[in-house]
Amino acid sequence: MNEHLEQLEPRPLWCHFRTLCNTPRPSGHEAVLVATLEQWADAQGLAHDRDAFGNLRLRKPATPGHEGSPGVILQAHLDMVAQANADHPHDFTRDPIQTRIGDDGWLRATDTTLGADNGLGVAAALAILEDDTLVHGPLEALFTLEEETSMGGALNLAEGWLAGRLLLNLDSEDRGEVYIGCAGGADVVVEAQLPTAPIAEEEVVMRLAVTGLRGGHSGMDIHKGPGNANRLLVRVLRALERCEVRLVDYHGGTLRNALPREAFATLALPADQREAAMERVAALEAELRAELVGVDDGLALMLSLADHAAGEALTAQTSHLLAAALHAAPCGVERMSSEVSGVVETSNNLGVVGLEAGRFYLCALVRSLRDSATADLADRFTALFELIGARVRVENAYPGWTPQPGSDLLERFRRRHRETMGGDPAVKVIHAGLECGILGGKYPQLEMISFGPLIRGAHSPDERVEIASVAEFWTLLRGLVEDLARQEVSD
Repeated sequence: MNEHLEQLEPRPLWCHFRTLCNTPRPSGHEAVLVATLEQWADAQGLAHDRDAFGNLRLRKPATPGHEGSPGVILQAHLDMVAQANADHPHDFTRDPIQTRIGDDGWLRATDTTLGADNGLGVAAALAILEDDTLVHGPLEALFTLEEETSMGGALNLAEGWLAGRLLLNLDSEDRGEVYIGCAGGADVVVEAQLPTAPIAEEEVVMRLAVTGLRGGHSGMDIHKGPGNANRLLVRVLRALERCEVRLVDYHGGTLRNALPREAFATLALPADQREAAMERVAALEAELRAELVGVDDGLALMLSLADHAAGEALTAQTSHLLAAALHAAPCGVERMSSEVSGVVETSNNLGVVGLEAGRFYLCALVRSLRDSATADLADRFTALFELIGARVRVENAYPGWTPQPGSDLLERFRRRHRETMGGDPAVKVIHAGLECGILGGKYPQLEMISFGPLIRGAHSPDERVEIASVAEFWTLLRGLVEDLARQEVSD
């Protein structure tokens, strides 16, 4: 599978990426890949170990004569976001990713996420370890687990384990840019058992669907104004309250860190309101498409008859309260940074919403460059949903990464970038949860930067990577590792 990847350059990197594509690795299911990498390390004569959480470290001693160079940690996460188009059956725990090379110079997957985030970072680190022609100081490759779902690997990383003092995070997605800071975040989980009542004989059951949205990364794409399927479906529910609708079930979004592309609800409503509801949805589709023109042109709303089966729906009052709470919940950009131009400071993604047999579930992801703002927005969620009697908990909180614009590592990267790429990189702060903030909290002595190839559509089936940018990324990484060894010795 994916043999064509080995025809790309640099071949060592793409060969490792092929292994990653052929080895299923959604968050929480990285064990097979870890074992595969350990076997590879044994064959290469590299030392390897795991911490108590299962994070994997591979080590390679310095090139002779460079033992005194600063230790360099190459860091990436092993897991990938598991998203597939609704009409494409794919078991991310068993099926390999099917990649395809486009005529436009981009690599994509067929109807699923590609896993370039962060598979290309992992592949690059492995290729560095494999390169016996490279001059380098002491090297560690740190591969963390469950980054995409909870930052669990970084949060539970063993302290006092890593030896290096320079960390290269290989989890960024823009050519010509280097990141020196990132947002922190927290999951807000809401649960409630809500009262229901039987569906009456005079009621009809209908299926409401919001589809066709682009989705994307809930941090890096949120400022672009894309549609959020959960937000839009709730707007429709609010508009249909005049038709006396009651919620039977609801399923929207699949991951708290991916902008939801689709949402579905089953409704019970009086039979004589059916035509009015159909007309209202048709009118709303036109309104919402006009709002999203040029941003999310694929939006589609559909209301259709469903099989009428005996069952339960939320009471009319509870349906109203739940829709009102969801409508009032923070969603999207909350505040732009006053210190870093063009960067989102605080945001929230209504990522996953579910209702089944009266059991309500919501998982949102709050992000901010300021930890205090993360806590405050999470508290607003808590205050809102406690008003309808829901239980709210805030979990998986992780700190932001405070920029160090004067670091020696950054200056060395800039110098190498000028020599390799012909110009200075843009120095950025990202509104996303890189692991650097957590790692810096556990290892305060670390100097860190983050860079990578050009990836677009991460966390969605539109994910793609520009092939030429991978070669540039490799040249830059390889040169930087060599530069750090040689320049430090001569200093």
